[in-house]
Amino acid sequence: ALGVLIGLAPEDIRKRLSAESSRSFVPVKLKHDVSFEEVEKVEARKIDFPGLQVDVVNGREYIYGHSASHVIGYLGKLSRKQFRSREFSDVPPESFVGQFGVEKVYDNILRGKAGKKIIEVDALGSIVKVVRIQKPVKGKDVKLTIDVDLQIEAERSLSGKTGAVVAIKPGTGEILAMASAPSFDPNLFVRGIKEGDWEKLIKDPGKPLLNRAIQSRYPPGSTFKIITAIAALEEGLVSRHTKFNCQGSINFGGRKFRCWKKEGHGWVNIHDALVESCDVYFYEVAKRLDIDTLAQYAFDYGLGSKTGVELEGEVRGIVPNRWWKREMKNSKWYKGETLNTVIGQGYLAVTPIQMAKLIATVVNGGKLYESFIVADPDRKIEPESVLNIDPQNIKLVRKALIGVVQSNRGTGRMARSNVVDIGGKTGTTQVIGWNDKEEQKDVPKKFRDHAWFVAFAPEDDPQIAVSVFVEHGGHGSSAAAPIAKRIIETYYKSLVKI
Repeated sequence: ALGVLIGLAPEDIRKRLSAESSRSFVPVKLKHDVSFEEVEKVEARKIDFPGLQVDVVNGREYIYGHSASHVIGYLGKLSRKQFRSREFSDVPPESFVGQFGVEKVYDNILRGKAGKKIIEVDALGSIVKVVRIQKPVKGKDVKLTIDVDLQIEAERSLSGKTGAVVAIKPGTGEILAMASAPSFDPNLFVRGIKEGDWEKLIKDPGKPLLNRAIQSRYPPGSTFKIITAIAALEEGLVSRHTKFNCQGSINFGGRKFRCWKKEGHGWVNIHDALVESCDVYFYEVAKRLDIDTLAQYAFDYGLGSKTGVELEGEVRGIVPNRWWKREMKNSKWYKGETLNTVIGQGYLAVTPIQMAKLIATVVNGGKLYESFIVADPDRKIEPESVLNIDPQNIKLVRKALIGVVQSNRGTGRMARSNVVDIGGKTGTTQVIGWNDKEEQKDVPKKFRDHAWFVAFAPEDDPQIAVSVFVEHGGHGSSAAAPIAKRIIETYYKSLVKI
């Protein structure tokens, strides 16, 4: 009779009741998202089914869909393991709790405390009296630092691509945007995700549940030359006047180390080397620079460490040195490996959020701020550390980064804007070795180079720092720089209300 009333087969009802028979005081959900017509039928015949209840529950609605899904996360049904744990002992078994992202990290604050009603019933299940009522406690709101317009623009720019974008305020460490592509729609989870939808998500080769901004690490390519330049200047290995002659390659240790520009750059100083991303200049630096010293500068700027962002699953990345090579590879460090490292290749691995933090620290004068994505009015905005870097060296590097975009010889010209002066650094990371990079257009995408661009604006008083990574995107100049430009222009227009 009940099956006819609510449109379920009798065997389905029996199966669900028997499966939950050991939990006699826990209601068994027979059907959800029922229509008003079905509710009307049940209420009209309530006397025939004294144990049957119609329950109205609130649910999350993610009004921006895919936007910031890796940051916000989603609510999911309480699992059996969670149901048995002390942490969720006061949570009703049919509840939805934070299972991913900020929803999970701040679940205790967001969900509040469930109310209870203790009742006395007769043998038929009818209520005799209410013994006690415990009122529910409303959860607190959590406000993010995310700029919605910037987030949407970042995700629009990554549409059809695989990669990540992170935008940070250089003077505070607050995250303005964090996008990872491909993404997912958290609304799939708000009523309990269907098995088919879950299978589709976890088997998707694009890994839409992976937050590439914090959970994936990649070689940074030529964006790492920023650290190499600072280390070389600070250690007195080069000055603004030091020049090396790039003829397209150098020989070292019986091996040829090539520059990306086959014909070479000619005589270049450190400004030109950054602007034109000359590999040979930095190979020459590597001959004079100890790997442990270089690694320490990388550590000082936040590489190899978590950024502090309030999300689970962040990876540290890898900053190799002699100790690391001995511990991880059981081998000594070779000088040729330093030549690979200074241009951001080899064992070096970073996350997009680390590179955003790095460029923010460079342009704010050496103040290393903890990254955060939850706005807390009681938070004290103070740097974790202030690097003891010569202001003249920072000024020199910053001027070169402006030249990367503004100079006609700069590798980041595609980030040039009519709205605001942008500075930055391109990076292209080899996935496999190629004799001729022009051949990449004919090879499968999974073997193509990764593209990087780190950027900041405006020139005099940077208000935004951006890291863009496009997996198998090709060149940083063409695949990543235009994305940074769009994001920075979107943010700057909102600042000056254009």
